[in-house]
Amino acid sequence: MYSALSVNKEENMAKCVPNGVGSTDGPRAKKPRIGDQSVTVVLGTQWGDEGKGKVVDMLATSADVVCRCQGGNNAGHTVVVGDKKYAFHMLPSGIVNPNCTAVIGNGCVVHIEQLLAEVNKAVANGLADWRTRLLISNRAHIVFDLHQKVDGLQESGRGKDLIGTTKRGIGPAYSSKATRNGLRMGDLVGDFECFSNRFEALVEYFKKHHTGLEIDVESELKKYKDLAEQIRPLVVDTIPYLNKAITSGKTVLVEGAQSNVLDIDFGLYPYVTSSNCSIGGVCTGLGIPPHVIGDVFGVVKAYTTRVGSGGFPTELFCEKGELLSSRGHEFGVTTGRKRRVGWLDMVMLRYSAMINGFTAVAITKLDILDVFEEIKIGVAYSIEGEKVTDSFPATDEVLKKVEVEYLTLPGWKTNTEDVRKFADLPGEAQAYVRKIEELMGVPGKF
Repeated sequence: MYSALSVNKEENMAKCVPNGVGSTDGPRAKKPRIGDQSVTVVLGTQWGDEGKGKVVDMLATSADVVCRCQGGNNAGHTVVVGDKKYAFHMLPSGIVNPNCTAVIGNGCVVHIEQLLAEVNKAVANGLADWRTRLLISNRAHIVFDLHQKVDGLQESGRGKDLIGTTKRGIGPAYSSKATRNGLRMGDLVGDFECFSNRFEALVEYFKKHHTGLEIDVESELKKYKDLAEQIRPLVVDTIPYLNKAITSGKTVLVEGAQSNVLDIDFGLYPYVTSSNCSIGGVCTGLGIPPHVIGDVFGVVKAYTTRVGSGGFPTELFCEKGELLSSRGHEFGVTTGRKRRVGWLDMVMLRYSAMINGFTAVAITKLDILDVFEEIKIGVAYSIEGEKVTDSFPATDEVLKKVEVEYLTLPGWKTNTEDVRKFADLPGEAQAYVRKIEELMGVPGKF
């Protein structure tokens, strides 16, 4: 992988190459950097698992603050630095940069015990000084064990129509937020008697709606009284903190979780996550105004993967699919589930680009395609005889009826694992990257 953003992080490049290759010498592309505006955003363009954490880690070398704006520990980002491998679920990936402050924003939902367990695992792997570099919004909602129990009950009750939830309690926690009976980090570190009363009310609410749900309230409250003291130094109003960081000229990097096609509004509902993981979620999830956002980088895996149920127009069910899966090690960081795989879907990517206004794309895992004689790109859908090029279906029923029009490109049959520069890629690989830029209408800058 060649990336102008990773030249100061050689230990990271050694492990990442060439899982993120794009063009830096095209007529539209400029050398990538943190934008003139203080805030740079990294978002997923497909069904998640595109390699966002890796891109964030490289960008974080020049960032002062790295933020998560939505989601919970249902996310999974892997970062490799030298001989150390970090699997992040709730922590912003940029926390591995010792000069970075990591912020978990108000749009996130936090399971405190699992966050602390993740921190401890990262510390054992070499993470240092985290107590002075991790801030959690006092407006972020708490994911309780009861949310996770309810998540499992709801999923098992769907029968054959499973959504594919991670059962981490994310959906029920956001439901509590929407029904206004949730509890936030500020509640936990505030008046504990008030917190206790509201927690008991929350338990009663879920018991009424889920027969057989058993919660030991006394034990839970005892646990949370202890957790409140552990977490208290980290909980702040992150909104003025970020405002001061931005107005003082500090660089702020936002790491999106999940992806556009899993967005609660724009994704393949109901096979979605419960938060806005598109560009709008950045403003609402951090309390920052739109005008401070500069570059918006969309991360594109060189093929398509997804987990869970639902339609998948370009999915491969043959030996080529198995080859993609095995070469790409396509198993979920959070769940360990095997991912479904298929060719690149340009209708999906154009749809994502319209919504998010990407200023550039990072193309990851290009080397996984090294062994193929031919490589296909889905360039259009046919839905009941109508050609569709940029509108992703709103329902799964329609998506399952899609017929895909493919463009076939020659493969390069050359090992690209050690490539550092776009110009050193085989001509066919360069052509594949250029075709993605052309069809998506967005330049590659990595």
